[in-house]
Amino acid sequence: MPMFESFSRSTQSIEQSTEQSSEVVTTVNVNGHEESHSEKHVSSRGLTNAQTTSSEDNTAVEQQATVVNEKGLVDPESAAPPSSSSEDGNGPRFVAPDENTQRGVADMEAVTQTWSRRSLIMLFANIWLLYFVNAFQSSVLGNLTPYLTSEWEAHSLLNVIYIVSSAVTAACYIPLGKMMDLWGRAEGFAFMIFCATIGLIIMAACSNLPTFCAAYVFYSLGTSGMTFCVDLMTADASMLKSRGLAYAFTSSPYIITAFGGSNAANDILNQIGMKWGFGVFSIIFPIVAAPLYILLKYNIRKAVKAGHVVKQPSGRTLWQNIKFYVIEFDAFGVFLFSAGLVLFLLPFDIASTAPDTWATGYIIAMLVIGFCLLFVFIIYEWKFAPKRLLEFRFLWNRTVLGACLLDATYQLCYYCWDNYFTSFLQVVNDLGVAPAGYVSSIFDIVSGLLLLGVGFLIRRTGRFKWLLWIAVPLYIFAQGLMIYFRRPNQSVGYLIMCQVFISIGGSVFIICEQLAILAAVDHQHFAMALGLLNVVGTVGDAMGATISGVLWQNTYPHALRMYLPESAMGNFEEIYENLDVQLSYKVGSATRIAIQHAYGYAQTRMLAVGTGLMALAFIWTMMIRNIDLKAVPQVKGMVF
Repeated sequence: MPMFESFSRSTQSIEQSTEQSSEVVTTVNVNGHEESHSEKHVSSRGLTNAQTTSSEDNTAVEQQATVVNEKGLVDPESAAPPSSSSEDGNGPRFVAPDENTQRGVADMEAVTQTWSRRSLIMLFANIWLLYFVNAFQSSVLGNLTPYLTSEWEAHSLLNVIYIVSSAVTAACYIPLGKMMDLWGRAEGFAFMIFCATIGLIIMAACSNLPTFCAAYVFYSLGTSGMTFCVDLMTADASMLKSRGLAYAFTSSPYIITAFGGSNAANDILNQIGMKWGFGVFSIIFPIVAAPLYILLKYNIRKAVKAGHVVKQPSGRTLWQNIKFYVIEFDAFGVFLFSAGLVLFLLPFDIASTAPDTWATGYIIAMLVIGFCLLFVFIIYEWKFAPKRLLEFRFLWNRTVLGACLLDATYQLCYYCWDNYFTSFLQVVNDLGVAPAGYVSSIFDIVSGLLLLGVGFLIRRTGRFKWLLWIAVPLYIFAQGLMIYFRRPNQSVGYLIMCQVFISIGGSVFIICEQLAILAAVDHQHFAMALGLLNVVGTVGDAMGATISGVLWQNTYPHALRMYLPESAMGNFEEIYENLDVQLSYKVGSATRIAIQHAYGYAQTRMLAVGTGLMALAFIWTMMIRNIDLKAVPQVKGMVF
């Protein structure tokens, strides 16, 4: 692969000056010439054996923790304790992790210092393949889901499914991060693949909306958790300055699946049936995921044999283990957060269909109980939780807070309108399932191509904040244009243009948010930081879906009543709830035109809300420090 061609593995030795306390590292490059460096973190271009060594006379080199000061530089007061070496001689030395390092982090640090260049390449190749399959199934299932819900006359309840799944998924990111730190990366990854597979199997077999909703929660938890796991592995195996390029590479399969997934969805819908679309991936997904799990376990075993990983029994009984993990994963906090979020957000989406709308008893009860649970959750986490679900201390770091708020705002604004976009394209622009999928997937195509260039620029410059100052105004401009073009009698070409601009801005947001939050913490807290970012982003997603549902249910049926001819009013409920019924009316007929105007009426208002809220992104960008990524060493060993 091109990104792995610039590999050189250096042999390091230590020379201690008698007059200076700094260490001099002699590096032998590929041409056999010696180069001297006074840095504690020596790296070559591409794949690097970035190891920190210690002097022979117990003058240990302090490995700097990745905590940044106000100027974006490493804070020397936050340095980690000295490391120790387990090897002698002139070859690369193993740097033992700090004794307080959690098992999952310690395992990965041992693995990256033990495995070969081939294993590192295989890791990225397996992650790429897994992203490919996940992107493909996401594209296929995203196009099939509106039709499946329409079979049960529940097209308008799409957002209910997304809200419930988003709320549960958001509550599980932090426990998943703790699982990967306590049990290991491979174990957390395997559990997420299991959840996703169970969800796919149930979706293939279900025959009603409640069962599908429960299955979708498992599927969403599994696939989102799997993505979180491989993103964490990518961070473990890459230097900070190269991490953007690594993320760009692993997410590049979306370029391919954007077109293939839409065509596959069209063929599944017309030939083998929707249920097989879910069933096929329940077989493929675990098979593709297995090699990555095996690779991780093999290299951990290799590190154990080399003496770099010491497995010690916990000494706990079964009951003590259950109690320990209930506390560590903050099970009570997870329940309070997920239940409170679901109960508080759902009424906004279903109130319009309740018998007495907002005056209905169960709507009021859900709002009150949901709000109380969220309030209790905050108090519990602040004062009483033995192990907190959310580490509030991270939020005092303005970079972490800015990145989280930017992600939440972006997700909220995007999902204000996106969930009904493919339906709009089919009804208003008369596109088939596949062409509508192409337009909807423009984000995947553009981001896949653009991020490779963005990652390369970040690697060369070591800075990322300047990209945000380009992306934020471009995104707001494009979404503002979409307000005008998201209505009947507009060329689909203008929609594509706006989607391209939105994709450029959105893809830059995603990569810069990840780099910002990872640059603000050390390796020990990668999982916690990424988990926090995903929690906030997923809550923003759920809130966006809630706003979308509220706007849809308060504008679309109202517009239908305004525009539908009297002859079609008897079929009002079916038109409102069923996408197939909407598409059954001939293009150009009075009823189809009325439906198109109703879509335009609703969509322009959804976009207007999202565009207005997106202005907050300027404030969040100012909060993020302009960190020099080249000055923040985090990982060691054979990394990218």
